[in-house]
Amino acid sequence: MAGLNPVWAFALAAPAALVGCNAPVAPAAPLPAKAEVVGVLPGGRPEKVRLVFKQGVLVEAGGLPRAFLPKGGTDGAWAAFKELSPEGKRWTLQSLFPGDTWSRDKVLHRVRWPELESVWLMASLFMGHGQHYDQLQSANPARPEKLKAGDRWVIPTELLSEDLGGKNGEQVVRTQPEDVLDDEARVAAFRSLLAFEEDAQGKYAGYHLRKGEALYSSVVMRYTDQVDPQGVNDLAKEIALRSGISDVRGIQPGQLVKIPLEALASPFQPEGTVALAEEREVRAEVRRIPRVTVGARLKGVRIVLDAGHGGIDKGAMANGVWESDYVYDITMRVQRLLEQETDAVVSCTIRYPAVGFNPRSRIQVPSDQAEILTTPPFSNDGENPNAVSVHLRWVLANQLFSVFERSGDAKKTLFISFHADSLHPSARGTMVYVPGAVGVPASFTLPASRTVQVKELGAGSRVTFSPRERLQGEARSRLFAESLLTALQEDGIPTHENRPIRNVVLRAGKSFIPAVIRYSAAATKVLLEVLNLTNPDDAANFQDPAFREHYAQAVVKGIQSYYRK
Repeated sequence: MAGLNPVWAFALAAPAALVGCNAPVAPAAPLPAKAEVVGVLPGGRPEKVRLVFKQGVLVEAGGLPRAFLPKGGTDGAWAAFKELSPEGKRWTLQSLFPGDTWSRDKVLHRVRWPELESVWLMASLFMGHGQHYDQLQSANPARPEKLKAGDRWVIPTELLSEDLGGKNGEQVVRTQPEDVLDDEARVAAFRSLLAFEEDAQGKYAGYHLRKGEALYSSVVMRYTDQVDPQGVNDLAKEIALRSGISDVRGIQPGQLVKIPLEALASPFQPEGTVALAEEREVRAEVRRIPRVTVGARLKGVRIVLDAGHGGIDKGAMANGVWESDYVYDITMRVQRLLEQETDAVVSCTIRYPAVGFNPRSRIQVPSDQAEILTTPPFSNDGENPNAVSVHLRWVLANQLFSVFERSGDAKKTLFISFHADSLHPSARGTMVYVPGAVGVPASFTLPASRTVQVKELGAGSRVTFSPRERLQGEARSRLFAESLLTALQEDGIPTHENRPIRNVVLRAGKSFIPAVIRYSAAATKVLLEVLNLTNPDDAANFQDPAFREHYAQAVVKGIQSYYRK
């Protein structure tokens, strides 16, 4: 995976009042003719107003009243729209678009020159900046991106620029919903930017790229479950072809991107689909499920920690760093902090014999031995589908939880598996996987093995989950993931910017839930991808013992927050 050379596709910054920037790159064609009207100034004097392709709106300046011009006046024969005073801007718009209706609560704009106008231009003229076009599209969800003469676009008064009596400004303070902390609100904000349309190739979800966004991270990794480099690259190429994008390196803001419906993740499926209904059922459970509260000391909580890979299995490798030893080090730091600062009962599923349970300031070479702490210990044999130790992890954890539940509260059980990912290099930060209720089986029995003789393989090798347990398992795990991500963000630790909480892993065209959380009997269970090794900044953080300690502290803070009173 590390050897791939992805083609970057960042949307470029566009100048103010840019017309037609949402059109795909195409062979040279004759430019649309400019539009020119004659407006009547106060006092009856006529003055010309022009709408010019890729130049925006210009007003003949010679006879304009001083009240229409900036304090210093204008040097040229024509004044750009952005140079005009608030009074001048309003007169210009009313002259150029006499069919528009201005009322107290909105402006109803009627498209007059579809070959010259665009959604970006409308946002620039009426809302202060073209980058506000996503707000304009959200206010007009039924309107297609391609304009037609006579189309009516509603611009609510609160979305108008400050010069026109609204609240939007020329500086775009926040145009993206990624900084919304709550996971459900973030996903809802992303969904609101989609429009479901149909073309000659069939149905698709349409999205308009915004300033600074990349086709890979802002479309593929946000709206689909693809995250691995090859899958992201392949789907990005398919989407670009479908969208008429010939050069992904120079996509302009406003470009319509067509996402195949079959590629969409569950939260973004069309209305009426089973996948969307299941997603909403889980969200409803998240809102109604009672919190388990014990306080910061975590008294009465049973925690099992798991460090992925180890021994013969080094895990992901990129930028000169490997996964196993570093996630083991973070796990040991979390265990130490929990034992020092809380009353929780803590165990780990794995041990590196040469290291013990001790954090390390220097990790020079991969450890060649790791053992699952069953009775007796079992030497780790990897995490491929045929490996035994990947199943012994959840078998051991379930046995520990079973013993605890004889006298403790089953709802106060927590399982965390620490990993590091190898994603598309544009991604960075933590991602949390939770067990999607749909992907957890009603029952599962680990087949008997003649070569593996450990005590825990008795009753612990069979699990059963009722529909209610599967639903609550995902809901509780999502709540914990939210607490964890909040703690990381508050401590300045990067988290994945596009849907950092996911309930399915997609690799090589196959969707699955990792076995350690799919079969876990814990009330709350997550697989934590600490960072992305193919991202150079993440890889550098991984090698820094100060970062690993900081990360462990944030994890403990997230656990305490989840169980807070």
